[in-house]
Amino acid sequence: MKKILYVASECVPFIKTGGLADVVGTLPKTFSKDEADVRVVIPNYMCMKPEWKEQMKDVTYFSMDLSWRNQYVGIKELVYEGITFYFIDNEYYFAGPTPYSTMEGDIEKFCYFSKAALSILPVLDFKPDIIHCHDWQAGLLPVYLKTTFAGNSFYEDIKTVFTIHNLQFQGMTGIDRLKDLSGLPAEVFTADKLECYGGGNMLKGGLTYADEITTVSDTYAGEIQMPYYGEKLDGLLRARNNHLTGIVNGIDYKIYDPSADPALTATYSVEDVFEKKSMNKMALQKKTGLPEKKDMFVIGIISRLTDQKGLDLIDYIMDDLCRDDIQFVVLGSGDPKYENMFRYYEHKYPTIVSANICYDDTLSKMMYAGCDAILMPSRFEPCGLCQLMALRYGTVPIVRETGGLKDTVEPFNEYENDGTGFSFTNYNAHDMLHVIEYAKEVYYDQKAQWNGIVERGMKKDFSWKRSAGIYMDLYEKMLTIVEEEPETEDITDEVEE
Repeated sequence: MKKILYVASECVPFIKTGGLADVVGTLPKTFSKDEADVRVVIPNYMCMKPEWKEQMKDVTYFSMDLSWRNQYVGIKELVYEGITFYFIDNEYYFAGPTPYSTMEGDIEKFCYFSKAALSILPVLDFKPDIIHCHDWQAGLLPVYLKTTFAGNSFYEDIKTVFTIHNLQFQGMTGIDRLKDLSGLPAEVFTADKLECYGGGNMLKGGLTYADEITTVSDTYAGEIQMPYYGEKLDGLLRARNNHLTGIVNGIDYKIYDPSADPALTATYSVEDVFEKKSMNKMALQKKTGLPEKKDMFVIGIISRLTDQKGLDLIDYIMDDLCRDDIQFVVLGSGDPKYENMFRYYEHKYPTIVSANICYDDTLSKMMYAGCDAILMPSRFEPCGLCQLMALRYGTVPIVRETGGLKDTVEPFNEYENDGTGFSFTNYNAHDMLHVIEYAKEVYYDQKAQWNGIVERGMKKDFSWKRSAGIYMDLYEKMLTIVEEEPETEDITDEVEE
């Protein structure tokens, strides 16, 4: 049986700020218990709900050397849905009202976390075959494993996988500061390792020292090897191309299930979707203060309100879209300029736009069930989960062809009568406007075609089962091949080209 350890900064149901938490909390329980013993390590944040803290049991504690100082490391344990979760306890680092604070504060926090996640293993008497690290917060773990911990026989033969969920976030600080906080040897802070354009880069450490790299869609794996999407790491990613794999995320089909979702006014399956979606649409319209019209074309936007999500395109053509034959329901929070943008359009078009500037899980599910389409015009999108949830609920995605959106939404072809959504290629507001108008035309004037799009989307399988199989194939390959030296010698020119 394989022993696999997931190390990440967040995980459902304990703490969540984004899709990373869904992956770390859902993927481990998808693997067969006969095939793998998968465990998870996350920080013990003080802001987690008391209901979880009350269920944790204390395992032990010890003192860990971290550069020039010693730090307390407590270990708590909780078994949930058959998976063992370990929580690294240190109130100095993990107190506060949110899991993350400032980047400068988080750098020190996650240097500590990466080293502590390795240090607890002998104490737990759990030696994983593979440690699967997620995003920059766990980026130093593969570095510690192959430097600081290299002389310890307990850690021999442990392999590492590093998953990029969003390359934009890298854990950057000054080299001297990262040396001081991490205690890593000076030789790792060179251009072919952790140094990056004059600074120290924690994510780059994971990319350089991990045995294998994955990211959350096949298209994104290709995009990040190009300068536009590569966030100054495209050269390194090209150099490690033979160890880079794109694996599309999934969603939990037990949580996102229109046939049993308590948030819905009327539950449904593909057999009765059209009758029941109109009931959910009217419930959504009532909830959000829009006129209740079951035949109205309703577009939903469920998103963090940031530049990444293509909201500037929406702003550019919103006045062209806001007509009597369409409604918009917006749910999300983020950049004040976009929050205020949607508030403005709600004020200007009160019967057309409903702006809900918050996060509301119940309302999001009502939107997946009650909207006709979900709009995702992202500038870049490593994977995206909203389109997967929309397909599950029979809501048609309208997306820009980037990252996971391109991999999961098949554009409608009226001549061959196939496809599961609508898409546009260029990051251009009028291209998006054209596609939205086309989708609206199909909805109103080609009902049979529209219904076919809905049914095909609902029949797609984007559960974690498929993705888990690909991950397991990768783990098996890693444990059967002869270990190679890490590719760090000849990539300097690529990294800093």
